[in-house]
Amino acid sequence: MNTLIAYHGKKSVKTKYVNRVKAHAKADEIIKGTYWQNGKGCAVGCTIEGSEHERYETELGIPRLLARLEDGIFEGLPNERAMKFPLQFLEAVNVGVDLSSVFPKFMFWLLGDKKDGVLKYAKTDAQKKAIKRVIALYKNKIAGKEVTQEDWRKARSAAYAAAADADAYDAAAAAYAAAADADAADAAYAAAYAAAAAAAYAAYAAYAAAAAQQQARIKQADKLLELIKECN
Repeated sequence: MNTLIAYHGKKSVKTKYVNRVKAHAKADEIIKGTYWQNGKGCAVGCTIEGSEHERYETELGIPRLLARLEDGIFEGLPNERAMKFPLQFLEAVNVGVDLSSVFPKFMFWLLGDKKDGVLKYAKTDAQKKAIKRVIALYKNKIAGKEVTQEDWRKARSAAYAAAADADAYDAAAAAYAAAADADAADAAYAAAYAAAAAAAYAAYAAYAAAAAQQQARIKQADKLLELIKECN
């Protein structure tokens, strides 16, 4: 696969999409729960004026997995922060950078951070083991070591089994996660996303209260922006 370059290396592309999102924000056209309809939409919808995450790659030079992260985080943020997040996301991306390292680093943090990682919310030893397995794969990915599709598939299966072993909520969440990114361009990353999401959903069952879920999303939004800005 060819390396994606943010905004295809053109300041004019960044300006186009930043101005578009600013206009939608000013017109109060950024909304939750709808990709793009009647001139209104979510973070992704108001950026590409459509619903296809892969268009982030062709139009903006931004990996679709980051579009999916932006999408999911946006929907869970408190409304005031959510309305600001699409513009924050676009402005954080430097023109001409390679953003391929952001997703692995984000998932490594999401699962394993000592303060905010979901590992500490695991309910069973099996869940802890499964999450640590995924964390190890992301650590290898970040370090540039080879991680095969078979490695990801095994990790995904282990995360699914660990989640399903807990209760019906976890089983349903893991089943969803297993198919969450089936259309990703990179099959290994698709499996990676599913494995990490399965473990994360299981662990985040601890975040039952809506307020706690929103606080978790705020931390995720801040971390994603931080990792994006680090790319130079």
